[in-house]
Amino acid sequence: MIFPPQLLSIIFVAFVIIYFLTSAIKILKEYERGVVFRLGRIIPVKGPGLVIIWPIIDKLVRVSLRTVTMDVPAQDVITKDNVSVKVNAVVYFRVMDPIKAITEVEDFYFATSQIAQTTLRSVIGQTQLDELLSKRDKVNAELQKIIDFQTEPWGIKVTAVEVKNVDLPQEMLRAIARQAEAERERRAKIIHADGEFQAAQKLADASKILATQPSALQLRFLQTLTEISSEKNSTIIFPLPLEIIEPFLKKHQE
Repeated sequence: MIFPPQLLSIIFVAFVIIYFLTSAIKILKEYERGVVFRLGRIIPVKGPGLVIIWPIIDKLVRVSLRTVTMDVPAQDVITKDNVSVKVNAVVYFRVMDPIKAITEVEDFYFATSQIAQTTLRSVIGQTQLDELLSKRDKVNAELQKIIDFQTEPWGIKVTAVEVKNVDLPQEMLRAIARQAEAERERRAKIIHADGEFQAAQKLADASKILATQPSALQLRFLQTLTEISSEKNSTIIFPLPLEIIEPFLKKHQE
């Protein structure tokens, strides 16, 4: 079957138009930007929305501006106090300058991952185990500061770095458990001693008051007799102050 030349021309023109439209018209989402290379040179960033480029002479690279959550694989690290641990983390970053992210580094995602791994090993290696476990916010801030400084030339902003898990050897876990138990015993003894000290101090204050106020001593004496009588005891020991029986003792001695 032979097509007429005019029909072939129409089909060819239609094909060219369709190819031009599909190649020239790009739609970028709100969180996307387009880095366009025109004959190898950068032109102003495009997007979001409808973007028209020249086929063949223009090349568009999409860049997402959303925050990326990247897992840092577990790293075997020896801490400053010679304890072998396995630490992993998560890094939150986003592209601030799409042109730098494309032109300054070949793959900004892979490069950021490698920087995060090496920085994690370096920072944990300079940190003691107790500080890693109890002051994790400080470690996270140090990691974020170093990684953000190294990725800034690429147009990358690291917003946060969080250490997720710290895996310790079994013998170290047992040592930490014994240390925690000893710490609890120490605190219990301190609290008990503090209670004894406060009780002794109160008794000393009470004895001073009774020594300076004889009437208070008599009231306390009567209160004690009332408490004894309420118990319904068959025998009651009645103590007498020495001041009462002292005249009788002197007369007996004469």
